[in-house]
Amino acid sequence: MVSGATDASIDRVLWTEAEIAARVAEVASELAADLRPLPEPAVIVGVATGAFLFLADLVRRVDVPLSVDFVRAESYGDGTESSGRPRVTADLKVDVAGKHVVVVEDIVDTGNTLSCLIAHLQKKGASSISVCTFLDKPARRTVNFQLVGDGKFYRGFECPDSFVVGYGMDYAELYRNLPYVGVLKPEIYNKKTHD
Repeated sequence: MVSGATDASIDRVLWTEAEIAARVAEVASELAADLRPLPEPAVIVGVATGAFLFLADLVRRVDVPLSVDFVRAESYGDGTESSGRPRVTADLKVDVAGKHVVVVEDIVDTGNTLSCLIAHLQKKGASSISVCTFLDKPARRTVNFQLVGDGKFYRGFECPDSFVVGYGMDYAELYRNLPYVGVLKPEIYNKKTHD
């Protein structure tokens, strides 16, 4: 556990470091089994910046050849609510044309960002698109995104409708380095809107 001021900002821990490690290993095993029969390596696309820890832990456990790249899509800014108008602000370097792509997300919330990214990757010629998200928050879903080709949906945990931080997820670029996932105290993010 991280001590000091950071812990004071957390209302409760949802998943510990050990629980996260165990679940990531399970998801990686399922993903590896699905990627192994592909005729050529898949492209793993991490959504920066939130997915970086999940992606690193995941790909180290997937024992098949693959390419890794990042895309940046933004819809939150410094707030706690998605703007609903995501946009790609940094694109891939790897060519995904004719390849199976696995989008790795920290959290799927409204589905807006994911829908935007899937459309973006389709335009780039991806033959199939899967999604692997660390957290899935279906209570907030407003867009029913469509996977492409033989794409599959993988998730680590179903998340309650709370504002969570840690394990790569942030509030105003803080808390990403927490080794667990916790619910941020509302007074932390409400304080900023009342200043």
